[in-house]
Amino acid sequence: MPTATAAAQAPSAESLFPRLEPLLPSVQKPIQYVGGELNSTPKEWGDDDATVRWALMYPDAYEVGLPNQGVQILYEVLNERDWIVAERTYSVWPDMEKVMRAGDEQGAIPQFTVDNHRPVRAFDVFGISFSTELGYTNLLTALDLAGIPLPARDRGEDDPIVLAGGHAAFNPEPIADFLDAAVLGDGEEIVLKISEVVREWKAEGRPGLGGRTPREELLYRLAVSGAVYVPAFYDVDYLPDGRIKRVAPNTSGVPWRVHKHTLMDLDAWPYPKQPLVPLAETVHERYSVEIFRGCTRGCRFCQAGMITRPVRERSITTIGDMVDNGIKKSGFEEVGLLSLSSADHTEIGDVAKGLADRYEGSNVSLSLPSTRVDAFNITLANEFSRNGRRSGLTFAPEGGSERMRKVINKMVTEEDLIRTVATAYSHGWRQVKLYFMCGLPTETDEDVLEIADLAKKVIAKGREVSGRNDIRCTVSIGGFVPKPHTPFQWAAQLDHETTDARLQKLRDDVRSDKRYGRAIGFRYHDGRPGIIEGLLSRGDRRVGRVIEAVWRDGGRFDGWSEHFSFDRWESAAARALADTPVDLDWYTVREREHAEVLPWDHLDSGLDKDWLWEDWQDAVDPDSTVEVEDCRWTPCYDCGVCPQMDTEIQIGPTGKKLLPLSVV
Repeated sequence: MPTATAAAQAPSAESLFPRLEPLLPSVQKPIQYVGGELNSTPKEWGDDDATVRWALMYPDAYEVGLPNQGVQILYEVLNERDWIVAERTYSVWPDMEKVMRAGDEQGAIPQFTVDNHRPVRAFDVFGISFSTELGYTNLLTALDLAGIPLPARDRGEDDPIVLAGGHAAFNPEPIADFLDAAVLGDGEEIVLKISEVVREWKAEGRPGLGGRTPREELLYRLAVSGAVYVPAFYDVDYLPDGRIKRVAPNTSGVPWRVHKHTLMDLDAWPYPKQPLVPLAETVHERYSVEIFRGCTRGCRFCQAGMITRPVRERSITTIGDMVDNGIKKSGFEEVGLLSLSSADHTEIGDVAKGLADRYEGSNVSLSLPSTRVDAFNITLANEFSRNGRRSGLTFAPEGGSERMRKVINKMVTEEDLIRTVATAYSHGWRQVKLYFMCGLPTETDEDVLEIADLAKKVIAKGREVSGRNDIRCTVSIGGFVPKPHTPFQWAAQLDHETTDARLQKLRDDVRSDKRYGRAIGFRYHDGRPGIIEGLLSRGDRRVGRVIEAVWRDGGRFDGWSEHFSFDRWESAAARALADTPVDLDWYTVREREHAEVLPWDHLDSGLDKDWLWEDWQDAVDPDSTVEVEDCRWTPCYDCGVCPQMDTEIQIGPTGKKLLPLSVV
C-alpha cells in the first residue's frame, strides 16, 4: 500500500490548510477537519528551544474524539503554560485518508492538527489516549500519514516521541514496537513533568550522552524518573511453550517496575474549565463534570474500577463551581455528572438537589449516566428530571443469575432490581434498560437464559405498579473480555461460537413469549469483535505483528462494526504468528496459571497480584461465599493500592451545601 513517509529532513511547522482546503469538498463531513471550535486554543509556534510542543490524539473519528474528557483536560492543562503548545488531531475517515495520500502537486498531505493544521511530525511529543484497544490500527494510520516510521527503533532525531496513555496503556505491550513511551494512570501532573524534561533537554542543545543518541538520551531521562515506561529499555524472553520467561530492563538505571500516577486532589484540578464546543455533531453534546475518580465496589471484571483506585471525590462546592462555569463557557444545555458509579458520591443527594434548585425553570438538564441498582433512589431520579426531561433509566446487573452476580462480585439481588424498577415505573418512568454480559467465568446456558426471566419479571412488575401496558425494557448484552489488572486476568475467554449460540437461545426465549416478548427489546453484539479485543487486551509484543498485518491489509476503525472484519484479524494472526508456538486461541480462550508471567507484570497499577489471585480463586470456587465489600464503608481488605502508591481514599461528606445562583 502507498505510504506517506516523509523525507528525513526536519518537518516544516507551517499550516497545511491552504493545501487542505481545496480538497475538503471531496470528502464527507469536511467540517470535522476545519478546527476553530469555541474554547479551542490556537497558539503561536514559539521559540524552538524554549517551547515544548504536543500533538494530542484520540484515535477515533472527530465525533467520538472531541468529547473525550481525558484529551480535553490535557489539552487545557498543557496550554495554560505559556511555554507549551498543545494541539489536537483525530483519526481521519478512509475517504480523507485516500485524499491525503493522493495529495496535490506538492505531494501527500500528512496527518495534521485541527487547531493550526500543522504536521504532527513537527511536534516534540505525539500523545495518544487509548480508552479501547480497538483503536490500535488507527494509531498506525496516523503514524504513517504523519511520515513517522512505524517501528520506534527506526525513528530519527526529527521524529516526535510517540507516547501512549489511557486505560489501554496499562498493557501497552501489543503496540510496544510502535511506541517510544507509555504513561500509566492520571495524566494531569505527569504531562507537565514530561514537558519539563523535554524542555530541559532541548535547552541543553538536545544532547546525546553516555553513548546514547540524542533521542535515546531523552527517552532515558524519562525512563529513569520511574514515571514513564519506555519499552525499548526492556527485553522480553520467552519459554519454549510460548509463555513469557521474564521481562527485564536492558539499560542500567531503568526501574524494574513502572508505577501508575494518581492525582490526589481533584479540587485543585477542576478541568475542563474551557470545554470544547464541537462544530460537527458528536456522540456526546454536554458539559461533563467528573464528580469522583476511582471505584472500590470490587466488580471482578471491571478494569476501570481496579486501575483507578483509590476513590477520590470532588467536593460539592467544586462540582457546583465547575457546572456553573462550564455552562457559561460552553452554552451546553445538558450537564453529565460522571464517574464509574456516580450515585455513590457521598453527597450526591445534596449535589442533585442543589443543582436542580439552581437550574429549575431553565433549559439546563442534568444526567447521571452511571447508576448502580443498589444506589438508585427515586428522590435522586426526580431531582435529575425536575426540568421535565425524563429519559430512560439504565441499570447494569451484569449477570443474569444470582450465582453469576456472586461470581463477579456484583452484589445486587433480584429483589434489589425488581424493587428499584418498580419504584421507577410507579413514578412515571416507562422505559428501563438493563445491561448484562455473556461469557463470564463459570457461566452456563442456564445463567444466560435467566436474563430472559429477569426481563419478564421487570415488565410484569412495571405493568402491575403502573397499571399500564406500555412498559418497555431493553436488554443490552456485551461479550465479556478479560482485562489486565483484574481478578479475571487469568480467565479463559468464551469462544465466539458459544457466545453467539447462547445469545441466540436467549433471543428465541424472549421472542417466543407472547405476553412479554414485544415489550422487551434485545440488543447484542456477536462474539467475534470481543475475541479480537481479548487478543489485544492481554497480548504481548508478538501481537504487534498481527496489528501491523491487519493494518496493511486495510484494517481501520475496528471499533466500528461496519469497518471491523473478523476474517481479516483471524487470517492476519495465523500468518503473523505462524513461526511462534502461540496463536489466536492461545491468547484468548486459554486460562492462565498463577505462576505464569503476564505481559503487564512489570507495570504496577498498585494492586497486589496475590490479592487479585485470591479474589479470582474465590470467584471460581463453587463453595465460596466470599463477597468483597466496598472499602469506602468497611475496613481495608488489602488490595495493596493505598500503601504501595502512598495514596488514601478521599470522600466526604464536607457538610457544605450548594447555594443557588441567579440563572440568566
